[in-house]
Amino acid sequence: MSENLDLVRSIYADWERGDFSNGEWAHSEIDFVIADGPSPSSWTGLAGMAEGYRGVLSAWDEVRVEADEYRAIDEERMLVLDHRSGRGRASGLEVEQMGSRAATLFQIRDGKVVKLVLYWDRDHALADLGLKG
Repeated sequence: MSENLDLVRSIYADWERGDFSNGEWAHSEIDFVIADGPSPSSWTGLAGMAEGYRGVLSAWDEVRVEADEYRAIDEERMLVLDHRSGRGRASGLEVEQMGSRAATLFQIRDGKVVKLVLYWDRDHALADLGLKG
């Protein structure tokens, strides 16, 4: 399980710098899900994940995702309670003004992320997983 934590921490090291370009950690058939927020959707595969991320990132400048807490759910799943920062390209609105208590769920098999679920609402993630805040 510590290998999974190390993998997720390395992903967040990039995200905290605003670098979302590295996808080497992702399985070629990854399921990428945006569970809630303004436009919930899902994609499959590396090209699908890139498309989904482009949609999210294109609306924001200076996007960063910072981990607040790492939680091992089971042998395959890691939940990261995080917060996001950035500024709306059109509105100039800071993400923090909208509330940025978010979460990301990673499902990992054989050293690769096979499923990635982004939650804009941390409480939604905790409820989906039957966890408490």
